[in-house]
Amino acid sequence: MFSLLLHAASDHEDFLIAELSECGTAGITEEDGAIRAFFDDRADRAALLANFAEFSPELRQEQTTDWEQVTKDAWPSMPVGERFYLVPPWSKDATPPGRLRLEVYPGMACGTGRHPATQLCLRALERYIKPGACVLDVGAGSGILSAAAALLRAGKVVGCDTDFETVRLARERHHLPLFAGSIDAVRSGWADVIVANIDSATVELLAPEFTRVAKPGAIQILSGFPAHDIPEGLHPIQTLAQEEWRCLVC
Repeated sequence: MFSLLLHAASDHEDFLIAELSECGTAGITEEDGAIRAFFDDRADRAALLANFAEFSPELRQEQTTDWEQVTKDAWPSMPVGERFYLVPPWSKDATPPGRLRLEVYPGMACGTGRHPATQLCLRALERYIKPGACVLDVGAGSGILSAAAALLRAGKVVGCDTDFETVRLARERHHLPLFAGSIDAVRSGWADVIVANIDSATVELLAPEFTRVAKPGAIQILSGFPAHDIPEGLHPIQTLAQEEWRCLVC
């Protein structure tokens, strides 16, 4: 057994975890702001080092350990906001009274629930979704925000993402209407709430589409960017903050 210590910016961790899973990692832990991935000795060290070269990989030989249990221990259940309780699929932890149990899937792209931007979106969703609302999740990734909207008793939830494989995985996990494509496929004036956990440049690019698909008085929940890269041209009614990350409610 050997491991690779990979150094990635926090906004790339979800993508890195998903790619490591595709490469057959035996387990993943977080370590001092980095990701450590474990591999069986039969794995191709040279190929892995080359594949993840951009993350300055550090190779270490490991002693025999139950890395499946190590991985499980590294992803404990956790409360987010006032209403959600995030749990991995293997968790047997009881859901605290008054909270909604939201399963997250370590190893899936864009949405383990640990990133501050995702948590900001969850906090905003619990404040602004009303029962029966039509919710559009743009750049749905793992589907975590779509699943959260459904738990909050949204009437209709639709998610879209341009990554076909991500959409396939999210459909299998959450059984929600997620489609591979962009917001331009959504009917005008459909959404009561739009949530988009994407980067600043994409928010600016899609701003006219957000306006087109929104009902009068609709809420837009926009995150995925740090304080130094706030999208231009927006007029938020509220700004949520966690560490350096921001969420605009428009």
